[in-house]
Amino acid sequence: MRTISGTTDEVVVVGAGLAGLAAALHLAGRGRTVTVVERDTVPGGRAGRRDVEGYLLDTGPSVLTMPDIVADTLAAVGDSLESRLELLPVAPAYRAHFADGSGLDVHSDAAAMEESVLAFAGPKEVEGYRRLRAWLSELYQVEFDRFIATNVDSPLALLTPAFARLIALGGFRRLDGAIGSFLTDERLRRVFTFQSLYAGVSPQRALALYAVISYMDTVGGVYFPRGGMRALPDALAAAAVDAGVTFCYGETVNDLERRGSRITAVHTERGRRIPCDAVVLATELPTAYELLDRVPRRPGSWRPAPSAVVMHVGVPESVPTAHHNLVFGAAWEQTFEELIGAGKVMTDPSLLVTRPTATDPTLAPPGRDLFTVLAPVPNLYRSGDLDWDRRATAYGEELAAIVENRLVPGFVSDARVVHLDTPADWQRQGLLAGTPFSLAHTFAQTGPFRPANLPRGVSNAVLAGCGTVPGVGVPTALLSGRLAADRVTGTVSASRSSTSTSIGGDRR
Repeated sequence: MRTISGTTDEVVVVGAGLAGLAAALHLAGRGRTVTVVERDTVPGGRAGRRDVEGYLLDTGPSVLTMPDIVADTLAAVGDSLESRLELLPVAPAYRAHFADGSGLDVHSDAAAMEESVLAFAGPKEVEGYRRLRAWLSELYQVEFDRFIATNVDSPLALLTPAFARLIALGGFRRLDGAIGSFLTDERLRRVFTFQSLYAGVSPQRALALYAVISYMDTVGGVYFPRGGMRALPDALAAAAVDAGVTFCYGETVNDLERRGSRITAVHTERGRRIPCDAVVLATELPTAYELLDRVPRRPGSWRPAPSAVVMHVGVPESVPTAHHNLVFGAAWEQTFEELIGAGKVMTDPSLLVTRPTATDPTLAPPGRDLFTVLAPVPNLYRSGDLDWDRRATAYGEELAAIVENRLVPGFVSDARVVHLDTPADWQRQGLLAGTPFSLAHTFAQTGPFRPANLPRGVSNAVLAGCGTVPGVGVPTALLSGRLAADRVTGTVSASRSSTSTSIGGDRR
C-alpha cells in the first residue's frame, strides 16, 4: 500500500464530518499531533442538525448500522463506545408498507424475521430468506476486509482468491436478479434491494455486491443514538479532544501553502496559518480539488447519485408507527427510470418515513412526535430545470398527503412543517449536484475506479469522505477516515514496515 512521503508528525484535517473525525482519531492514536479545521460551529458535516422550537432535527443520515466500526474508531485512542454513546437497538429495523395495503416488519434477528416472512408470504419464502441471509453474510465476510475496508492502489490488486470467491458468489450479477434467485415475492425483493438507491443505482443495474448494504441493516442490525444522530459526531469529537486533538470551529480553509509538491500550511479566511507536515481533506470532492488546485482525472464524467427532499414535521403524539417506515408506491422499476434516467420526480413516490421519537421522545416537545419524510428526487445535474425554491412548499404538501393516505391518518391537518431541505438547499451547502449522497456507485465509480484518496501531484495530501473510497454511508464514512489515516502513517500492524511502501520517502 502506498503512503504519503516525508515527515507526518503534524497533520491538519480539513472538515469535522464523520470521515474527518475518524481520520483525526486514528491519527491521534498513532501519535500524530492533529488539528481539525471546520467551517461550521459544531462537528458532523453531512450528519447535520437544526433545533427549532424544541424539536431536535437530524438533517443528515437517520440510519445507523455497524456499531462495531464506531467502536473501532473510538478504540483508536483507547476510548470505548460504551463510555461515549448510548446506542438503542431499533426493532423492527424497518416496517415496510406496500401499495396493496400489506405490511411487513423487517427484523435483523433471524428467528423474528422468519416468523414475519412466514405470516407475510408463506413457508416457501421463509426458506428463500434463510438462504438469502446466509448468502448476504458470506458476501459481507468476503467483501469487507479485502475490498471495503482496505486501500487498493490498482485494479490489478483485486485479482486475489477473494475476488474469485466474490465472482463465484455472484457479486457481479445484477442485484435484482441475485435477490430474485432467493425470493419470488416481489414485495420481499423490494425490501432487500431498495438500499441500492443509497448507492445511486437502480436494483436492475446495481451489482449484486451492493447487497452488503442490505446485510448491514437486515442482518447486522439498526441502532439509534440517544439524543439523535448528532450524538455520534459529538461523541467522536469529544473523544478526539480528550486525545489531544485541537479543533478550530467556524473557520473556512481558503488556501493551502506549498513548497514544491508539499503542503506546508493551511490558511483560513480568518487569517489563521496552521503549519503541517500532511493534510487530510475531508471535504466535498470539488472543494478538495479546488484547494489542491488540481483537476481530477475524470471530472466531466462524474455521475452524482439522486438527491432527496427531506421534510421534518411535528405532529401531536398519537398514532404509533415504527421508527423507520418504508412506504412503497405501486410503481418500482418506473420509479428508478424517472429518478435516474429521465431526471423527473416520482409520479408514484416511495418514501422513507422516520419517527425518531419512537425511540427517543426527548427529540420533540412534550406531547409531540417528530417525523422525517425523505423522498428521493433527481439531482440538479439531471433536473436543472426544476425550481425547487419555488416548488418546495407544494411538494412538501404532496408528501404530507401521501403519508396521511398510506401511513398516518390525520397527518396533514395535524402537521407542522418544522424544516424542509431540497436539492437547492444541498447545493447551497456546497454539495455536488445538490445531492447529499455524493457520487453514485456505478461500476466506474466503485473501488479502485472511484476518485482515489491519494490525489496526483501532491506528495502529502490525502482525501477522505463519501466522494472517495470506500463510498457513501455512515459506516463507510468512518472507514474512509481510517483509510486516509493509513495513507499517512501506513497500516497499523506488526508487519507495517515491510508491507507499506511510500510514494517517495520516509514513512514516519
